[in-house]
Amino acid sequence: MADVDPKLHRPYRWAVLLAYVGVMAVQQMLWLNLAPVLLQIQSKYGVSELTASALILVFPLLYVFLSAPAGAMVDARGWRFTVAVGAIATAAAAVLRIFDGSFFMLFAGQVGIALAQPFVVNGISKLVADWFDEAQGAIATGLGTMGMFVGMAFGMAATPPLVAAYGLSITMAVFFGIATFAAVFFVLVARDNHPPATLRDGNADSNFRPVLEVRGIWPLLGVAFVGLGAFNGLTTWIEAILEPQGIDSEKAGMIGGVIIAGGIVGAVLVPLASDLLKRRKPFLIACATLAAAAMAVVGNAHDYGTLLGVGAALGFVLLPAFALLLDMSAILAGAAHAGAATGLIMLFGNAGGVVVILLVPAVRALGVSYGVVVAMLAALLALGAVFALLPPETFPGAAAAAARAQAAAGRRASEREPG
Repeated sequence: MADVDPKLHRPYRWAVLLAYVGVMAVQQMLWLNLAPVLLQIQSKYGVSELTASALILVFPLLYVFLSAPAGAMVDARGWRFTVAVGAIATAAAAVLRIFDGSFFMLFAGQVGIALAQPFVVNGISKLVADWFDEAQGAIATGLGTMGMFVGMAFGMAATPPLVAAYGLSITMAVFFGIATFAAVFFVLVARDNHPPATLRDGNADSNFRPVLEVRGIWPLLGVAFVGLGAFNGLTTWIEAILEPQGIDSEKAGMIGGVIIAGGIVGAVLVPLASDLLKRRKPFLIACATLAAAAMAVVGNAHDYGTLLGVGAALGFVLLPAFALLLDMSAILAGAAHAGAATGLIMLFGNAGGVVVILLVPAVRALGVSYGVVVAMLAALLALGAVFALLPPETFPGAAAAAARAQAAAGRRASEREPG
């Protein structure tokens, strides 16, 4: 279907992808926009640091539980229906945060947005399968996931000045307006390219089991677990990690910003290079390997300029690996189970994030320095590079050529055997 179907070359596909990028960006924006003002929230409501951090941690925690039903809905009802439900629910929950008279309303809004998140994020692979040729899968997925990084950067950068100028309630009203606009735009613009039934089969509602049985999927899940775990660990604790290196909170925030900015650029250029060179696996291996090296430098550099440059490089190679993982897993699983494949990648990635975020304070309580913590994060990324060696190449032409070469080698070997 993907090589000959003229529907996959309609120009309108870029408008559909743009509508999806908008709701994806809003999700990440609403997740992290409270992170830079947690101290102010603690002071405003008189809550503990742990209680305030629940506003952020609720997202990966709920994702672990909701990834399966979200993936099942994508495969059973179609990506447009599922993402629309998630986008509308996101805007509806965001309105609760405007009523800032109590911490409970703010937290209730975050819980509602977190509940909607998997239904938005898990739609990307099925959208790409519906609208794009397989050879364009990585760049389409990269542009789709770019919305995640744009949302992260905007949410973290815009919230502090807005709160300082207008207060928390008005700031939350601004973000509610953005969420509502993105949801309406998606509903009006997004369309199914093929009937949802053509992208699923009779076993679509069986969800994760068929995907878990696919050869090569488990190493990709391992990359997601350690890669997103290391990324979440670094971004959550970056201020504390860099403080012993003479970096104050403002500079640490700037370094975190350039990591995400590097990821935005990398999410476009790395998948584009992968499409042009018709290879996925070598790029995934290179991304994990170079990210491990950059992470090790982050834990040892003391110069602010060096940390900015290394942070940008880290984001450039680490975050595009996410797009490659989504594309490779969707190809391995097939169009019928692309939603479940995305759900599994996100499930393992968020589980890794929860584990690493909670592991850092646990090992710190044992007297481990932050330098050792960063070395642990670098080791996780190096392990991800090892995992990346194991799955097969998934680029359509390259995968077919490899299969033909393997079959030819088998025939030659059998011909050499004595009769």
